[in-house]
Amino acid sequence: MAQKEVDLNQESFCCSICLDLLKDPVTIPCGHSYCMKCIEGFWDGEEKIPSCPQCRKTFTPRPVLVKNVMFAAVMDQLKKTGLQAAPADHCYAGLEDVSCDVCSGRKLKAIKSCLICLASYCEKHIQPHLDAVAFKKHKLVEPSGNLQENICSIHDEVMKMFCRTDQKCICYLCSVDEHRGHDTVSAAAERTERQRDLEESQQQIQQRIQDREKEVKLLQQEAEAINHSADQTVKDSEKIFTQMIRLIQNRSRDVKQQIRSQQQTGVSRVKDLQEELEQEITELKRRDAELKQLSLTEDHSQFLLNYPSLPPLSESTLSSSINVRPLRYFEDVTAAVSELRDKLQDILRYSLTVTRVDVLLPEPESEPQPKSRADFFKYSHQITLDPNTAHRRLLLSEENRKVTMMEQLQFCSDHPDRFTDFFQVLSRESLTGRCYWEVEWSGFFVYVAVVYKNISRSGDQRGFGLNDKSWALFCSPNRFSFFHNNIKTSFSACVSSRVGVYLDHRAGVLSFYSVSERMTLLYRVQTTFTQPLHAGLRLDWFGDTAEFCKLK
Repeated sequence: MAQKEVDLNQESFCCSICLDLLKDPVTIPCGHSYCMKCIEGFWDGEEKIPSCPQCRKTFTPRPVLVKNVMFAAVMDQLKKTGLQAAPADHCYAGLEDVSCDVCSGRKLKAIKSCLICLASYCEKHIQPHLDAVAFKKHKLVEPSGNLQENICSIHDEVMKMFCRTDQKCICYLCSVDEHRGHDTVSAAAERTERQRDLEESQQQIQQRIQDREKEVKLLQQEAEAINHSADQTVKDSEKIFTQMIRLIQNRSRDVKQQIRSQQQTGVSRVKDLQEELEQEITELKRRDAELKQLSLTEDHSQFLLNYPSLPPLSESTLSSSINVRPLRYFEDVTAAVSELRDKLQDILRYSLTVTRVDVLLPEPESEPQPKSRADFFKYSHQITLDPNTAHRRLLLSEENRKVTMMEQLQFCSDHPDRFTDFFQVLSRESLTGRCYWEVEWSGFFVYVAVVYKNISRSGDQRGFGLNDKSWALFCSPNRFSFFHNNIKTSFSACVSSRVGVYLDHRAGVLSFYSVSERMTLLYRVQTTFTQPLHAGLRLDWFGDTAEFCKLK
C-alpha cells in the first residue's frame, strides 16, 4: 500500500520569536519549540519569571535547555527538500509588535487598539468594531502596548477625566471622591485645548524653522560673497603688488645703472688726471736732474755758457690742488632710497589695513537699549590706555587708566603708533558690540572720544573730532560740545566732571551722558561703523587730566 504523503505547513517549523526556520531547536516544558538562542535571549530580557512567548505559561525554576535532537534532524531533512522560512510579510506578532488580545495560541499582530475596550485587535478580530453599531462610538487608535496606563489604579476605571488642579488624568469616581471641588473637565475637552496650544507651538516652531532656514541661506550667500570678494581681492592685490615689485625692480635697476655709469665716469676722470700728473712728475724729475748736473759744474765759464740754454719751467695745466671728497660719494642716493622706504612703510601701515569681516546676523529678539545706569553697567568695559600711542607730553598712571598733560616731554621710545601733533592717546582694547565706560576729567580742555585705530598720527586735521575717523565730546568748565569731521555742535547742558559713553557698534549708536546723581543724555550719534573702535582721550592744557573709571 502506498504511503500517504504528509502535508506539512512550513509555519509549523518556524520560530515564533525570530520568525525564521528553527536553528538548534529546543522544546520547553509547555511543548512549544524555539531556537535555543532566541528563547535564551527572550528569557534574559524578561524581568519576571520565565514564560512561553506563545501560551504565556511560566516556569519555576528556569528550565535547562537541551537541543531537541529529533527535531533538529527533521529540520536538516526539511532544509534539504527546499523548505524555506515563512514570508516576511506574515501577520504573526514579533517581540517588537503589539499582539492581538483575542487570538489564542500563536498571536497575530494587532492593527488597532480600542481606548474604550482597552484591548488590541488583529485584522480579523477588529471587524466587529468596524461593522457592529454597538462599537461605532469606540475610539480606535494605532496599536499601543500601554493601554493599561489608561486604567485608574484606585477604582479600576477608564480615566476619561482630567483634573486641572492637580494636572493629571482621573476617572469619574476620582472626580467625585479624591478630586471633589477641583477644576475637572473631560479628557477630550482638555485634549482639545492642549491641541490648540500644541498647534500654536507647532506654528511658532515652523515659523522659526523658516526664519532660520532663511538666515542659513543668507549666511551661505554671505559666505559665498566673502569668499568671492576675498578671492578676487587676493587676485587683484597680487597683480598690483607684482606691478609694484616690477616698478621697484625697474627703478632699482635704473638707479644701479646710473650709479655704475657715474662710477665709471668718475674713475676714468681720476685715471686721466693721474696719468697727466705722472707725466708731469716724470718731466719735472728730468728737469731736476739737469739742474742738479749743471749746479755741480765746477767750471764757471761752462756753467754760465749752459745756463741760458735751459728752457724756462712752464706752468702746469693741472689744478694746484685736488679736493678729495668723503668716502661716501653716493650718500644722497642712499638717503633718497631710505626716505622712499620709510614712506612706503607708512603707506602700507596706515593705508593697506584689512578690516575685520563683521557678519551682521539678525537677532532673534531685538534687545532694548539700556535706560538706567544699572542697565548700562551690564555692558561696562574696563579700559586701559596704550602707552605706544601717547604723545610725549602725556603721563600715564593708575595702571594706565589715567592721563595727565605735562610741561616736560616724557621719555619714551619711538613708535609708529605714537601721536606727534596732538596731545592724545588711544585705548589698548578695541570696542565692538555693546560697551559702556565712564571718564572722570578735570582741567580746561578735555576731549572724550571714540576713534578708528587707523587714524593718522600727525597732521593738522588728525586731532580727535577733526576728521571722519573720530567722534569727540569736548569738556570744559563752562560747556560741552560735540565734534566730528571738523564740524562743531553746541548744546546747553549742566557740566559735570564725569562723562558716560555708551556704544552699540552693531546698531551704530554712540551716546554721551553727563553722570552725577542721575544720568543726562548730552548727545547721541546714529551712524554706521565700518571698523572696530577705540576709546580716546585728548588734552589741550598743562595739568588737564582724564581717567577711565572702575565700574562696579
